[in-house]
Amino acid sequence: MTHRYLMVVEGDGSTNYSAYSPDVPGVAAVGPTREECEREMREAIEFHIEGLAEDGEPVPEAHSTAGYAIVQVA
Repeated sequence: MTHRYLMVVEGDGSTNYSAYSPDVPGVAAVGPTREECEREMREAIEFHIEGLAEDGEPVPEAHSTAGYAIVQVA
């Protein structure tokens, strides 16, 4: 079964990027580039969910969405 989780990626390229998912608490990743960080995060989520399955725990449901607030700044 495929699950789709929101990844929040933070960073501006001046340091490492970091990522987390609001739907998978406690799972985070870092990487020197955005692409590497996202790859590490996908792997971390997969590893976490495999561990949950092995322990007979439920897989977290994905509920988070994202959007942007567009505002004018004087």
